[in-house]
Amino acid sequence: MLGPVREIARTLLSFALTRTRLAATELEEQALRLIEILVWIAVALFFFGVALLFAAVLVVLLFWDSNRVLAAGLLTALFVSIGAGAALFARIRLRERPKLLAATLAELERDQDTLG
Repeated sequence: MLGPVREIARTLLSFALTRTRLAATELEEQALRLIEILVWIAVALFFFGVALLFAAVLVVLLFWDSNRVLAAGLLTALFVSIGAGAALFARIRLRERPKLLAATLAELERDQDTLG
C-alpha cells in the first residue's frame, strides 16, 4: 500500500521540481530582457543629452561666419538620429517581450488537463 503512494508522491514532486525550474529560467530571462531595455534607454538618453548640448553650441555658432555652423548642425543631427534609433529599438524590445511565466503557466495547464 505504501509503495503506490510513495510513487505518486515522487511523481508529483518531480512535476513540481520541473515546473519550479522552468519558472526560475523564465524569471532570469525576463530580468535579462529588462536590463537590456534599460541599457538601450540609457543610451537613448545619453545621446539625446549630447544632441541638446550640440544644439546649444549650434545656436551660439549661428552668429559666426564660417562652416562651423554646418559641422555643428551635422553632428547634432547625427546624435539625434542615434538617440532616436536607440529609443525605437528599446520600444520594440519592450513590446516583443513574452508574457511573464507564460511557458510555466502553459505547462501547468497541460498538467491539469492531463490529470483531470
